[in-house]
Amino acid sequence: MSKGLPKRSEDYSLWYNELVKRADLAENSAVRGCMVIKPYGYSIWEKMQAELDRMFKETGHTNAYFPLFIPKSYLSKEASHVEGFAKECAVVTHYRLKNADDGSGVIVDPEAKLEEELIVRPTSETVIWSTYKNWIQSYRDLPLLVNQWANVVRWEMRTRLFLRTAEFLWQEGHTAHATRKEAIQETEQMMNVYAQFAEEFMALPVIRGRKTENERFAGAEDTLCIEAMMQDGKALQAGTSHFLGQNFAKAFDVKFAAKDGKLDYVWGTSWGVSTRLMGALIMAHSDDNGLVLPPKLAPIQVVIVPIYRGEEELKAISAKASEFASALKRVGVSVKFDDRDTHKPGWKFAEYELKGVPVRIAIGPRDLENGTIEIARRDTLTKETFELSSQPIEHKILDLLDDIQNSIFNKALQFREEHTTEVNNWEEFKEVLDGKGGFIAAHWDGTGETEEKIKELTKATIRCIPIDQKQEDGICVLTGKPSKGRVLFAKAY
Repeated sequence: MSKGLPKRSEDYSLWYNELVKRADLAENSAVRGCMVIKPYGYSIWEKMQAELDRMFKETGHTNAYFPLFIPKSYLSKEASHVEGFAKECAVVTHYRLKNADDGSGVIVDPEAKLEEELIVRPTSETVIWSTYKNWIQSYRDLPLLVNQWANVVRWEMRTRLFLRTAEFLWQEGHTAHATRKEAIQETEQMMNVYAQFAEEFMALPVIRGRKTENERFAGAEDTLCIEAMMQDGKALQAGTSHFLGQNFAKAFDVKFAAKDGKLDYVWGTSWGVSTRLMGALIMAHSDDNGLVLPPKLAPIQVVIVPIYRGEEELKAISAKASEFASALKRVGVSVKFDDRDTHKPGWKFAEYELKGVPVRIAIGPRDLENGTIEIARRDTLTKETFELSSQPIEHKILDLLDDIQNSIFNKALQFREEHTTEVNNWEEFKEVLDGKGGFIAAHWDGTGETEEKIKELTKATIRCIPIDQKQEDGICVLTGKPSKGRVLFAKAY
């Protein structure tokens, strides 16, 4: 199980890759750069998806589905958008195969060339805004608040399971509004929805911020983001929300008649998170023994493992375990009773530790006699003997799950705070980046040239301009030019 799992301190990248595979989350597929998400990994994604979908619907959004294929001409309509994605696009050129005349196998039929090539969607702004032209005529049709759950393809050359794959799963929201103000409010609202989800469900503290012009989404006027810190001190962009202005409305001629009868272009937003959140969940919390999952997203929150000799002992333990499971399920806790006779209890303990199950209950015949059970928590690897007469089992477990959820969050928050450093000159910047890592709060002169130069020299990027950035006069760490506030730099995934 976790035996032989590489240590984070020795090779963080290898530890991550091995953990993803050994915990049965995902594996590489036969298609280069793509992954197979295994049932246990997909069940975590489903819990993420369910909570996010609920939050989207609570804020007035509804789901739809748009085509996987996008006509090439659509991407040409918004210049900065096509420039941003051109190098990552997969292109469909033919629509039929045939057997080769020489019997060597299947070949592309040269007679079946498409009149216009189709792009496998890297993102859906273009195909959705071409559709919105038909849906929007009047202010009565606005706001239009649509989300889709889908897969996208971005032809990545260097891939890593969950973090960066050629095909990945995500959701993408696309909204249209009558005013600039409404669209900006939507952009901010969805960044905050993402932040709330990350912190309340993933137990992942995040920085809310704004991307620089260099890092902005292609075709957007403004990009808001949430940035998280992983245990190796690198940053990970966990979600983005884009104010599109009227760029796509103008590109696809999406106009509406206002209340005064005048025609105007609508204002747009788009926003999304992906299976990259799975990578964040793993890297932010897990340890050298395996996954550490926050209870709110764990597919199995409690596992009950019987310790017995013979059928009679198992029968008695099973009856008590069934009683516990019923009580826990009534209060919404997911429970598994593992009575497999193919593995010993110690093997099962290691398996559920590797898979990050938050709470493990062990019951043996002596426990039945004494009215006790052993409860182990995954986050701290501590155990306790619980007297069943002290309080109902469901109350004990609910309190424990809440404590684990909070404890995981606080541990990640403490790590981020300890690895966020203010620096005031270039020597300090390099020393902290190379030695300590994490977020570096430093002054920047606001130019794209300086941003690119720092990236070239150190591989560190401006992760965001924090939303709560304090106005603070200073000088840029690289150029010495005036600065009005600190931004966050880090090496990132």
